Amino acid sequence: MRRAIWSGLIILLALQILAAFGLAAGPEVKFVDQDTLKSWLGDPNVLILDVRVPSYWNRSATKIKGAVRQDPGRKEVAVWGRSLPPGKKIVVY
Repeated sequence: MRRAIWSGLIILLALQILAAFGLAAGPEVKFVDQDTLKSWLGDPNVLILDVRVPSYWNRSATKIKGAVRQDPGRKEVAVWGRSLPPGKKIVVY
């Protein structure tokens, strides 16, 4: 339960950070379920970003295959956020 709360907070933080930089906007931000995400794995038009804080990422035994690790720090998002490919579906977790 506690882990689920932290995961949810991290996702909300990531969405807020991306929205602050104009990378995610109101109606375009959608939550997807596990089955939908599984169906997108391997799709070249989908970029999956793992933005968990380093301590959670390092301790996690579960990582999404093909996901790109990005540091969720505010300064780091300002840097890598600008390099996200336009036209791709971006999934942040």
